[in-house]
Amino acid sequence: MSAGGAFGGNRGARPVPPEKGVFPLDHMHQCDLEKKDYIGCLKSSGHQSENCRIFSKKYLECRMAK
Repeated sequence: MSAGGAFGGNRGARPVPPEKGVFPLDHMHQCDLEKKDYIGCLKSSGHQSENCRIFSKKYLECRMAK
């Protein structure tokens, strides 16, 4: 067997986290309106996220764009 392990990974190397994370936080508050709409929908629907998918989609689109 090779020194890299059964699946080719290097068992001695430690994983390195991404610099800013996979989905960084909105520190600049660029998507606050979309976030408030989503949170308001969750509160009014008894935290049933299925009912608020359109707001979730709008928030995620805003985050990806900015």
